[in-house]
Amino acid sequence: MKNAPFHSLKKTAVALALGSVMAVQAVSATELTVYTAVESDDLQKYAERFNQAHPEISIRWVRDSTGVMTARLLAEKENPRADVIWGLAATSLLMLDKEEMLQPYAPAGVENLDPKFVDANNPPAWVGMDAWVAAICYNTVEGEKLGVPMPTSWEDLTRPEYQGHVVMPNPNSSGTGYLDVSSWIQLWGEEKAWEFMDGLHNNISRYTHSGSAPCNLAGSGEAVVGVSFAFRAARLKSQGAPVEVVFPSEGLGWDMEAAAIVKGTQNLEAAKTLMDWAISREANELYNEGYAVVAMPGVAQPIENYPADIVDRMINNDFSFSAVNRDRILQEWQRRYDGKSEAR
Repeated sequence: MKNAPFHSLKKTAVALALGSVMAVQAVSATELTVYTAVESDDLQKYAERFNQAHPEISIRWVRDSTGVMTARLLAEKENPRADVIWGLAATSLLMLDKEEMLQPYAPAGVENLDPKFVDANNPPAWVGMDAWVAAICYNTVEGEKLGVPMPTSWEDLTRPEYQGHVVMPNPNSSGTGYLDVSSWIQLWGEEKAWEFMDGLHNNISRYTHSGSAPCNLAGSGEAVVGVSFAFRAARLKSQGAPVEVVFPSEGLGWDMEAAAIVKGTQNLEAAKTLMDWAISREANELYNEGYAVVAMPGVAQPIENYPADIVDRMINNDFSFSAVNRDRILQEWQRRYDGKSEAR
């Protein structure tokens, strides 16, 4: 080493210095544990973009379906393990807020969001990101082969020709499944909604534990009709799957993906940084790549295979009703229909 040219020594010194800086950065990076129900293919994209903007924060992602994540958070109430919830149904966050599990925080720029995407409390306990909307996936090839017509309404799915050809998410494990059940009750009232679900149940082949699974099954031809959500249906159609996206005529249930800080986090400043980014214009533009309705007005561009009037087709969703009555509705649903749920 003593005979090495000066420029080699200089290079070595610079490399060592850079390595030291990177090591210090790695050691000093704050780690956040983030619970999410965001679709896996989108989560990777969101995570990469956040990491580019904030390399000083390392995130340990914990992902599962909405129902599973909600149950896990409630089970951990006395000993929270998450720092932030990012991409969970607003109805779930309302329930968690009722249990005093959320840390109120007004992210920088929250005033730029549509007020219906922001908790009414000041400061808000949670903020919305985007809205996902109920839809039906219909496989045109299998439908024609089996003589199963394309539905145009929710009521159509109770007709005899659909028997054994409909797949739907279990609302106990899927946020999409719960927004369906909750929206039907809001549309028709309890008595008629349960009567409808009795008829629908007769035609169900199975209930899945994922909101996207019914549409994926329709796309692959394993089912003719999948009760799912518009984002997944539209994406499959754009990818060439033989599906039509059906928006039932009675109206569309919907829920928000929302974010919140978990009360008691030891990494509050890093959690606030993530919340600030989650409602930024950059983040909203990312959400709009899959969702036609996002929290920040003026950002959303038309999405392929979505109707231009999608917002007008969305029901006037009472999130408070959905949150307050969630346990009761789910218990009744399970009592009536859980026998057709797929194994976990």
